[in-house]
Amino acid sequence: MIKNKTFLTMLFAIMGFAMANDIENKKAVFAAGCFWGVESTFQQMDGVKTTTVGYIGGKVKNPSYELVCTGLTGHTEAVEVIYNPKLVSFETLLDTFFKLHDPTTMNRQGPDVGTQYRSAAYFSTSEEKEIIKNKIDALNESGKFTSRVVTEIEALSEFYNAEEYHQDYYKKRGIDGCAI
Repeated sequence: MIKNKTFLTMLFAIMGFAMANDIENKKAVFAAGCFWGVESTFQQMDGVKTTTVGYIGGKVKNPSYELVCTGLTGHTEAVEVIYNPKLVSFETLLDTFFKLHDPTTMNRQGPDVGTQYRSAAYFSTSEEKEIIKNKIDALNESGKFTSRVVTEIEALSEFYNAEEYHQDYYKKRGIDGCAI
Protein backbone atom coordinates (compact mmCIF):
# COMPACT_ATOMS: atom_id res chain seq x y z
CA MET A 1 0.00 0.00 0.00
CA ILE A 2 2.79 2.45 0.86
CA LYS A 3 4.59 1.64 -2.40
CA ASN A 4 1.38 2.37 -4.35
CA LYS A 5 0.92 5.71 -2.55
CA THR A 6 4.52 6.68 -3.23
CA PHE A 7 4.20 5.68 -6.87
CA LEU A 8 0.94 7.61 -7.28
CA THR A 9 2.37 10.67 -5.54
CA MET A 10 5.36 10.66 -7.88
CA LEU A 11 3.14 10.07 -10.90
CA PHE A 12 0.87 12.99 -10.02
CA ALA A 13 3.88 15.23 -9.38
CA ILE A 14 5.35 14.41 -12.79
CA MET A 15 1.98 14.87 -14.51
CA GLY A 16 1.49 18.18 -12.72
CA PHE A 17 4.90 19.39 -13.85
CA ALA A 18 4.20 18.33 -17.44
CA MET A 19 0.80 20.00 -17.42
CA ALA A 20 2.23 23.20 -15.92
CA ASN A 21 4.88 23.18 -18.61
CA ASP A 22 2.22 22.79 -21.33
CA ILE A 23 0.32 25.78 -19.95
CA GLU A 24 3.30 27.97 -20.84
CA ASN A 25 3.08 26.92 -24.48
CA LYS A 26 0.39 27.98 -26.93
CA LYS A 27 -0.73 26.75 -30.33
CA ALA A 28 -1.07 28.66 -33.58
CA VAL A 29 -2.03 27.28 -37.00
CA PHE A 30 -1.27 28.91 -40.35
CA ALA A 31 -1.90 27.89 -43.96
CA ALA A 32 0.28 29.58 -46.56
CA GLY A 33 0.56 27.19 -49.49
CA CYS A 34 2.79 24.12 -49.47
CA PHE A 35 3.41 23.31 -45.83
CA TRP A 36 7.08 22.28 -46.15
CA GLY A 37 8.49 25.78 -46.51
CA VAL A 38 6.08 27.23 -43.97
CA GLU A 39 7.17 24.63 -41.42
CA SER A 40 10.85 25.25 -42.13
CA THR A 41 10.48 29.00 -41.56
CA PHE A 42 8.65 28.62 -38.25
CA GLN A 43 11.13 25.98 -37.02
CA GLN A 44 13.89 28.55 -37.22
CA MET A 45 12.16 31.06 -34.95
CA ASP A 46 13.21 31.56 -31.34
CA GLY A 47 10.40 30.54 -29.02
CA VAL A 48 8.92 27.95 -31.38
CA LYS A 49 9.00 24.61 -29.59
CA THR A 50 7.61 22.26 -32.25
CA THR A 51 5.93 22.32 -35.63
CA THR A 52 3.68 19.77 -37.26
CA VAL A 53 2.45 19.82 -40.84
CA GLY A 54 -1.07 18.69 -41.51
CA TYR A 55 -4.55 19.46 -42.74
CA ILE A 56 -7.30 21.68 -41.36
CA GLY A 57 -10.61 23.15 -42.38
CA GLY A 58 -12.16 20.24 -44.23
CA LYS A 59 -15.10 17.91 -43.97
CA VAL A 60 -13.36 14.50 -44.06
CA LYS A 61 -11.97 12.84 -40.94
CA ASN A 62 -8.32 11.74 -41.07
CA PRO A 63 -7.68 12.80 -44.67
CA SER A 64 -4.64 11.56 -46.56
CA TYR A 65 -2.31 13.76 -48.60
CA GLU A 66 -3.60 12.20 -51.79
CA LEU A 67 -7.20 12.96 -50.84
CA VAL A 68 -6.44 16.55 -49.77
CA CYS A 69 -4.60 17.11 -53.08
CA THR A 70 -7.83 16.47 -54.97
CA GLY A 71 -9.24 19.67 -53.48
CA LEU A 72 -12.47 17.85 -52.67
CA THR A 73 -12.09 17.53 -48.87
CA GLY A 74 -12.09 21.25 -48.07
CA HIS A 75 -8.82 20.93 -46.13
CA THR A 76 -5.82 23.16 -46.56
CA GLU A 77 -2.18 22.30 -46.00
CA ALA A 78 -1.22 23.97 -42.74
CA VAL A 79 1.38 24.11 -40.00
CA GLU A 80 0.62 23.77 -36.31
CA VAL A 81 3.10 25.81 -34.29
CA ILE A 82 3.61 25.18 -30.57
CA TYR A 83 5.33 28.22 -29.12
CA ASN A 84 6.26 29.86 -25.85
CA PRO A 85 4.48 33.25 -25.72
CA LYS A 86 7.12 34.51 -23.28
CA LEU A 87 9.69 34.17 -26.06
CA VAL A 88 7.67 34.89 -29.20
CA SER A 89 4.28 36.56 -29.52
CA PHE A 90 1.31 35.51 -31.61
CA GLU A 91 1.73 38.85 -33.42
CA THR A 92 5.32 38.00 -34.37
CA LEU A 93 4.25 34.60 -35.67
CA LEU A 94 1.49 36.32 -37.66
CA ASP A 95 3.97 38.84 -39.12
CA THR A 96 6.19 35.95 -40.21
CA PHE A 97 3.20 34.18 -41.75
CA PHE A 98 2.37 37.22 -43.87
CA LYS A 99 6.01 37.66 -44.95
CA LEU A 100 6.45 34.12 -46.23
CA HIS A 101 3.65 34.00 -48.77
CA ASP A 102 1.49 36.17 -51.00
CA PRO A 103 -1.75 36.60 -49.04
CA THR A 104 -3.45 38.26 -52.01
CA THR A 105 -3.64 35.21 -54.26
CA MET A 106 -6.81 33.17 -53.95
CA ASN A 107 -6.20 29.42 -53.64
CA ARG A 108 -2.68 29.66 -54.95
CA GLN A 109 0.94 29.99 -53.86
CA GLY A 110 3.54 29.93 -56.61
CA PRO A 111 2.98 26.89 -58.83
CA ASP A 112 0.63 25.27 -56.29
CA VAL A 113 -3.01 25.85 -57.23
CA GLY A 114 -6.17 24.71 -55.47
CA THR A 115 -8.20 25.33 -52.32
CA GLN A 116 -5.71 23.20 -50.38
CA TYR A 117 -3.14 26.01 -50.90
CA ARG A 118 -5.32 28.88 -49.69
CA SER A 119 -4.09 31.44 -47.20
CA ALA A 120 -5.66 31.11 -43.74
CA ALA A 121 -4.88 32.09 -40.18
CA TYR A 122 -6.63 30.24 -37.38
CA PHE A 123 -7.59 31.65 -33.99
CA SER A 124 -8.38 30.02 -30.67
CA THR A 125 -9.45 33.18 -28.80
CA SER A 126 -11.38 36.31 -29.69
CA GLU A 127 -8.19 38.27 -29.00
CA GLU A 128 -6.29 36.28 -31.65
CA LYS A 129 -9.16 36.78 -34.10
CA GLU A 130 -8.96 40.54 -33.56
CA ILE A 131 -5.17 40.53 -33.96
CA ILE A 132 -5.50 38.73 -37.33
CA LYS A 133 -8.29 41.04 -38.50
CA ASN A 134 -6.32 44.16 -37.51
CA LYS A 135 -3.19 42.88 -39.27
CA ILE A 136 -5.13 42.23 -42.48
CA ASP A 137 -6.73 45.69 -42.28
CA ALA A 138 -3.31 47.28 -41.75
CA LEU A 139 -1.83 45.38 -44.70
CA ASN A 140 -4.72 46.42 -46.95
CA GLU A 141 -4.35 50.06 -45.92
CA SER A 142 -0.54 50.05 -46.20
CA GLY A 143 -0.40 49.80 -49.98
CA LYS A 144 2.18 47.02 -49.66
CA PHE A 145 0.14 44.85 -52.01
CA THR A 146 -1.57 45.86 -55.25
CA SER A 147 -4.49 43.53 -54.43
CA ARG A 148 -6.49 43.00 -51.26
CA VAL A 149 -5.47 40.34 -48.75
CA VAL A 150 -7.68 37.24 -49.17
CA THR A 151 -6.41 35.36 -46.11
CA GLU A 152 -9.25 33.55 -44.39
CA ILE A 153 -9.74 34.07 -40.66
CA GLU A 154 -11.04 30.82 -39.20
CA ALA A 155 -11.66 29.36 -35.76
CA LEU A 156 -9.21 26.63 -34.88
CA SER A 157 -10.79 23.29 -35.74
CA GLU A 158 -9.65 19.68 -35.94
CA PHE A 159 -6.04 19.51 -37.15
CA TYR A 160 -4.93 16.25 -38.74
CA ASN A 161 -1.22 15.46 -38.82
CA ALA A 162 0.13 14.83 -42.29
CA GLU A 163 1.89 11.57 -43.01
CA GLU A 164 5.30 11.07 -41.39
CA TYR A 165 7.24 11.58 -44.64
CA HIS A 166 5.93 15.17 -44.76
CA GLN A 167 7.12 16.04 -41.24
CA ASP A 168 10.44 17.95 -41.17
CA TYR A 169 10.60 17.46 -44.94
CA TYR A 170 13.44 19.92 -45.59
CA LYS A 171 15.49 18.85 -42.56
CA LYS A 172 15.26 15.19 -43.61
CA ARG A 173 16.59 16.10 -47.05
CA GLY A 174 19.23 18.58 -45.88
CA ILE A 175 17.80 21.48 -47.85
CA ASP A 176 16.93 25.01 -46.76
CA GLY A 177 13.81 25.63 -48.78
CA CYS A 178 11.87 25.38 -51.95
CA ALA A 179 13.81 25.67 -55.19
CA ILE A 180 11.18 27.97 -56.71
